[in-house]
Amino acid sequence: MASWLQQQATQAAQPGRYAMRASQDLDPEDSSRTPPSVRRGSAALRASVLEIPSDMSPGRSERAFRTGNERLYEAYNDLHALAQDFEKPFDAPAILVVGHQTDGKSALVEALMGFQFNHVGGGTKTRRPITLHMKYNSACVQPHCYLITDEFGEQEATLEELQDYIENENSRLDRESQFWSKEIVVRIEYKFCPNLTIIDTPGLISAAPGKRNTTLQNSARQVEAMVRQKMEQKEYIILCLEDSNDWSNATTRRLVMQVDPSLTRTVVVSTKLDTRIPQFARPHDVEMYLRPPARLLEPTMLGGSPFFTSVPSGRVGNSKDAIFRSNEHFREAVADREALDVAELESRLGRKLERAERARIGVGQLRRFAEHLLQRRYLENVPTIVPVLEKEYRNASRRLEETQVELNDLHPEKLKEKGRVFRESFLSKLALLLRGTVAAPPERFGETLADEHIRGGAFVGPDNKPVMVNEQLPNAHMRLFGGAQYHRAMAEFRAGIGTINCPDISREEIVNACGIDDFHDGVNYTRTACVIAVSKARDLFEPFLHQLGYRLAHVQRRMLPIAMHLLQKDGQFLNGHDLFLKRVGAAYHAFIDEFEKGSRNKCMEDLQSTTRYVTWSLHTKSRSSLKAMLSKVTSPGGNQPGGNNNNGGGGGKGHHGHHGASSAAAEGSSGATADFLENTLWNRTLGSMSEEIVAALVCQIFEGIRDHFVQSVELKFNCFFLMPIIDTFPTKLREELESAYDEDLDEVFDVAAVRAALEQRLKSLELELHQVERLQRKFAMIHSTLAQQQSHGAKGEGDTPKLRASEENPLNMSMRSSLPGGGNLKASQELGKAASKLAAMDLSKNGAAAANRNVLSSMR
Repeated sequence: MASWLQQQATQAAQPGRYAMRASQDLDPEDSSRTPPSVRRGSAALRASVLEIPSDMSPGRSERAFRTGNERLYEAYNDLHALAQDFEKPFDAPAILVVGHQTDGKSALVEALMGFQFNHVGGGTKTRRPITLHMKYNSACVQPHCYLITDEFGEQEATLEELQDYIENENSRLDRESQFWSKEIVVRIEYKFCPNLTIIDTPGLISAAPGKRNTTLQNSARQVEAMVRQKMEQKEYIILCLEDSNDWSNATTRRLVMQVDPSLTRTVVVSTKLDTRIPQFARPHDVEMYLRPPARLLEPTMLGGSPFFTSVPSGRVGNSKDAIFRSNEHFREAVADREALDVAELESRLGRKLERAERARIGVGQLRRFAEHLLQRRYLENVPTIVPVLEKEYRNASRRLEETQVELNDLHPEKLKEKGRVFRESFLSKLALLLRGTVAAPPERFGETLADEHIRGGAFVGPDNKPVMVNEQLPNAHMRLFGGAQYHRAMAEFRAGIGTINCPDISREEIVNACGIDDFHDGVNYTRTACVIAVSKARDLFEPFLHQLGYRLAHVQRRMLPIAMHLLQKDGQFLNGHDLFLKRVGAAYHAFIDEFEKGSRNKCMEDLQSTTRYVTWSLHTKSRSSLKAMLSKVTSPGGNQPGGNNNNGGGGGKGHHGHHGASSAAAEGSSGATADFLENTLWNRTLGSMSEEIVAALVCQIFEGIRDHFVQSVELKFNCFFLMPIIDTFPTKLREELESAYDEDLDEVFDVAAVRAALEQRLKSLELELHQVERLQRKFAMIHSTLAQQQSHGAKGEGDTPKLRASEENPLNMSMRSSLPGGGNLKASQELGKAASKLAAMDLSKNGAAAANRNVLSSMR
């Protein structure tokens, strides 16, 4: 791509390049490279096809190839160019070429355009759709091509460079056995092409069954899905190519009719006519082929009957394998082939072709039909453009007046007052977003909980996995913003962090936490439990505090663009003062960062105090809960710690038996008590009872710290982060802006830059308003031109297939029905009157301005 600029510079230094090439191409002596089928009777047959004298010069032949539609092309050209100035291009009907491999799609497209640009051959050569935006330009005697890519934009390219790019893309995808639905977009300016968009799709594949053809079957599915997606666009005209002499074999139509069952927007084309004709043995076979009955082919197809084309094989170039010396030679060969097809058909039929039959034989006739269809579609669109132009005129006038008012308001005191008004409006929008509103569209500004996790971060535990909320969080799938989103984030924190269980405690952690006391070497398992609980709570909850602060700051920062949108929607936005807006936004972001950090520090102090000193009344909630926890701990003998075992053995009878049981119970109780004291006071051999007591104490202390932490964090963020946005930020913003006003007003509003921008916008709007007026006048003249073309075309309707009313673009019908006061007919009459007035006026004289105003007022 980068080499194109150097090549273009080299070509620019050779002004006679195309002239020398053209003179060499027209050398009458070199006919050895022309195939006999093309040379036979070329002069007379070509004159018959082009309807020009046989002795006409090559220059006049080129002009005849345009089929007399130069005036229509120029009208379309002006319509496109003027509309695109306002970035409102009109939808031109695009022709989508659909067919199987080797049906001749690319060759037919080249014949319609009048020059070759693509690689044509057997197999799967086209693996990406190619969109050709053709534009008539009478000054381009050679095709001027522009390749449009995402990486480089629009770049001018020669035909050779364009061919290389397309072949390289197809070869790359061929090596990868892939198809790509992204189109290769090419814009072409040429004196032999119409203003039309043609889309050449990859060829459909007829894959054989069986496991050996799995790759080909996958490719067939890819291509079919791609082509179907393109055909579903209603504004496209489908060019359905069939390579068969038997209309009962619907190869391509099978897929097309799944999208367009009645073929009302499909033109059926039978390609390779020159290879079909020798297969017909009887005139009846030719009749059935040219005029298929309704049982074989849908009579509702666009045009009423199929077209038949032949494109001579061979490429343009200077190599030994090239057949055609130039594109002029190629166009002549296409015309010669059409004439030969007509002559051979008439020979087989034993009669002359009727006008309706002749109008469907050859590439030239198909091209004329496409031009006729294009003309009608554009003519139908003409009345719908009038209200669009009126709306553009009103908008341009309104913006011009607003810009003039802004220029007059650049006085220092007026600027200060405008800044104060905007500041108060901005603060009211922030408060409104926190309280709740539906003024902002949620599909644009809202975030679901999943989106919020991606942009604001999720609550991630020590295992680097998101904390799962046990119950379904309300409104998780709704797109929220403002106060509603803040409340959901805090509810997720409460539900997720508030239900976290104490992490598992290992025996090594318990033993290491025991340590040695200052006065004895006994074990204090109460202290051990406190050490473990506060350590685990501090390590676990501190990251969640930082994550919550970042999440809530994200939610509050999102309110800034939403508030600006609401100001624009209500007409309260301060246009043109970007420096002032940046100052307001910077002040808001600095406030969010400052108070989020302050709230987080307050919460951190609470966490540190809670995990530094254990207060049993706080950490264990109540005595009853502690007692219930200890009741779950069992002694080594299976009894409760310090409890009595009244289920003695059944030995002895009467008094002696009872006395024996009491003695045994007393001994068992004292033994259990001794074991309990030994396991909890001085024995460092960690038994099951000691482990259970420590684990139970740790869980109880951890839950107390957790509950206090969650409540404290929610309370402090609400009081020291949320509420200051409502009651503290307004005062802080007012003080900061008033202080900036007193220091240097230019640093706040940048008056010089604003004035220069407004003056530039004023000039641009004045130019735009002038162009809108010129577009209205030009459009009236375009309507007059189209009407004349329509009236001239009505005289030769016998030569061109007619378009039925049912073939009208449904989009145009719906737009026309929405026009006030009679729709298409009335608007066309008004435009016709306006065009007549313009034609009768001399706009070049001194009274031009008054004449323009009269015409525009009549159009409005």
